[in-house]
Amino acid sequence: MTTPLYRLLTDLGEPAIRFYLARRLRRGKEDPERLGERLGRPTRPRPPGSLIWLHAASVGETFSVLALIERLLAERPGTALLVTSGTVSSAGLLAKRLPAGAFHQFVPVDRMAWVRGFLDHWRPDLALWVESEFWPNLIGETQRRGIPMALLNARLSDRSFRRWHRFPGLIRPLLQGFAVTLGQDEAQAARLAALGARQARAVGNLKFAAAPLPADPAELRQLRHGIGDRPVWLAASTHPGEEAVAAQTHRRLKERHPTLLTIVVPRHATRAPEILATLASSGLRVAQRSRGDVLDDTVDIYLADSMGELGLFYRAVDIAFVGGSLVPIGGHNPIEPAQLDTAVLTGPHVFNFETIYDRMIAAGAASKIADEPALVEALAGLLADRAMRDRQADAAASFATREAGVLDAVLVELAPLLDPIDGNAHARA
Repeated sequence: MTTPLYRLLTDLGEPAIRFYLARRLRRGKEDPERLGERLGRPTRPRPPGSLIWLHAASVGETFSVLALIERLLAERPGTALLVTSGTVSSAGLLAKRLPAGAFHQFVPVDRMAWVRGFLDHWRPDLALWVESEFWPNLIGETQRRGIPMALLNARLSDRSFRRWHRFPGLIRPLLQGFAVTLGQDEAQAARLAALGARQARAVGNLKFAAAPLPADPAELRQLRHGIGDRPVWLAASTHPGEEAVAAQTHRRLKERHPTLLTIVVPRHATRAPEILATLASSGLRVAQRSRGDVLDDTVDIYLADSMGELGLFYRAVDIAFVGGSLVPIGGHNPIEPAQLDTAVLTGPHVFNFETIYDRMIAAGAASKIADEPALVEALAGLLADRAMRDRQADAAASFATREAGVLDAVLVELAPLLDPIDGNAHARA
């Protein structure tokens, strides 16, 4: 596939794209009041002066660059920062977390007319792309307009690397459009170089620079009061199939720990009705956070179907299974529980965080389990041995501080692109 062919297909595919967006809208995956943003029609004016545009696909990517956003704004007070993403959940969380001077818009769907509308309006002085979401029209048109671009914290799973390797005529010119390319680690930098990136380097993973997930102190006190002295574990960021595993695991562990409490935080809170049905069918007593159910000693499973509260639940427990890993999703960020002194467990499917998990396991900061029976045994050991889970939690907290200087290193790499921005803004004015 070539870039002109891709553009032709996306141009001709407008009816199919609109149908797809309408379907996502019905399923609650698009914001009805801001759907125009997905069609290249911004919903707010461009601020005066210089503008840095940062694109991050979803929740995980946006959280990893919040510290970078804060530093950029602090060091360049006259610069505005536009953050784009493609999911409703990321938009909701960014509305609460973005500092003054930064604002969110949905990224346009990768159709050239919509891309041009977006770029015509915002006219960014610099574009920063995070991780691995490569939209050919959007990247290509940004490059054609002479807007400097940098690729930060980039990663490619084995599957993505093999897929892109089949289309060198598409990926190579895209990657070569980035003046700075920073992989999450040396292996990722090597993959990017093999696909055509110029001088791909690794200076560390920005996920280590992220602040710990927030929690409301009053809510934390109330949650800890509800848990009391019961043994407890957390199934975090779960996906379909993993809630049933959590319920069965609870049933088996309850034979040894009769007062056990299991907390389930799904990755997508909109799945709450189906999760509730799954948990209720197990015969266990379930309390649902979104309904305001009381968490008392009779509750077996607490379904925490709320948005933006994962930091609250990581703080309230000292054992966490990180989901998206017993099913082939690729896992989720283990640094988040590690920062909060939590013993970390994961399933085998962690291709999105493979290097981090390998390092954590080698450091005794996490344990990988193969399946439900192994999860039961791992939890049983940690619940029964306070010293063991303290050692693993301490190792996790220590691991989370290992790349504390990554943000400074990234800013050094970006300096040649950042320094000319003020001059560009004055010239445009």
